[in-house]
Amino acid sequence: MPQSLPLLKLHHLAVTTKDRDQSVAFYRDILGFREVERPGFNFQGAWMVAYGMQIHIIQSENAAGPVDSYIDSRANHTAFAVEDSSTVTDILDEHGIVYRQQVNAGGIHQTFFQDPDGHHIEVAVYPPNPPFIEE
Repeated sequence: MPQSLPLLKLHHLAVTTKDRDQSVAFYRDILGFREVERPGFNFQGAWMVAYGMQIHIIQSENAAGPVDSYIDSRANHTAFAVEDSSTVTDILDEHGIVYRQQVNAGGIHQTFFQDPDGHHIEVAVYPPNPPFIEE
């Protein structure tokens, strides 16, 4: 069997946006990331950090933007673990963000929503030591 890449961890996610400031506000105010200095690239964007990871926001006229408001739990998405799902829905309601809740086959209560550009996000209370996760 061929050798796999010697990966260490997830470092960052990159999301494209048509509106840098709107995305920065979303990831800051809703998800709790903070903006940090980034190199002087020849395009607008932002680097956001929290929870031991980064989100790189890349402004692009080619960004797709939200196709529609349908929240698809099977779409490509980023998932974040939380301790209390009721707090999540309270905050989403406070900001007027539409979300979808469901319980998956593993019994995990999930909340799905979208960022301003239609990137899907999941938040859930996950079991502390699921058998399928390796450290």
